[in-house]
Amino acid sequence: MEKEKDTFRFVIITGMSGAGKTNFMQKLEDMGYYCVDNLPPVLIVRFADLCWKSTSNTRHVAVVTDIRGGSFFDALPQALDELKKRGIPHEVVFLEASDEALVRRYMETRRQHPLAKNMRIQEGISQERKILAGVRAQADLIIDTTSMKPSDLKGYMDNRFGGEQADKGMQITVFSFGFKYGIPIDADMVIDVRFLPNPFYVEKYKHWTGRVQEVADYISRSPVTQDFLKKLYDFMDFTVEQFKAVGKTQFTIAIGCTGGMHRSVFVTEKLGKHLKDKYGHVNVEHRDLHRNPVEHDVNDIAGD
Repeated sequence: MEKEKDTFRFVIITGMSGAGKTNFMQKLEDMGYYCVDNLPPVLIVRFADLCWKSTSNTRHVAVVTDIRGGSFFDALPQALDELKKRGIPHEVVFLEASDEALVRRYMETRRQHPLAKNMRIQEGISQERKILAGVRAQADLIIDTTSMKPSDLKGYMDNRFGGEQADKGMQITVFSFGFKYGIPIDADMVIDVRFLPNPFYVEKYKHWTGRVQEVADYISRSPVTQDFLKKLYDFMDFTVEQFKAVGKTQFTIAIGCTGGMHRSVFVTEKLGKHLKDKYGHVNVEHRDLHRNPVEHDVNDIAGD
């Protein structure tokens, strides 16, 4: 139990409205944190104590609390003092930005500032800064998001709050499908491989899948296939790195042929292996393989 307590993290996110608290929380959630938005300060101590003593996997927790709580927010300094008295590990992250940046963000989103219901946005921001001055002084970490890009924030958070969950990296899924069964709606990228040699027209291979070595060899013999795979690997390596750089946590690639039995299955297996060798765990799936009259299916395609 002591070892688990050593890994416990309870992050309290607060700060200026429009400074990016929701975005910050969502990134923590992607990193494996259990997150609660707009938690009244009067409940923070009880909730933190419950998580701290829990034997479940809620060892990384984050809550957002701010002036949306109205008069309830006044209890935050007292809650922070109580956490210290009880010895519950916690850290307070205060997000802020310049007045100009906050005004611009509210103008762009056309949302109303919580304190500017009967006044200009600028006046609401000024009033909020005064209210939050005491909380800001108690913060363990102050982040100015005025000029911070999403990729900058993601890199900073990985270093500061990452741990084991962040080390898992982006979740990559590659799956095959047949166009005649419909284009998938849950893919980030769809690749059509119907230009590759089609084993369906070879009587022996008609009901064999693209995972059978003979079928794979038939498709691989074409120079077009070899050129395509090389370009595909280069393109995917580049794309994965770019998506990782901007903080994308999931990447789903769909490979399609006519029936989802030969060419798409072959390419999915090859691409899946390439990405696994480079990035570790990759999910490889075949959406429509079961829809076909399969007589021979062996999942043993050799690597390049």
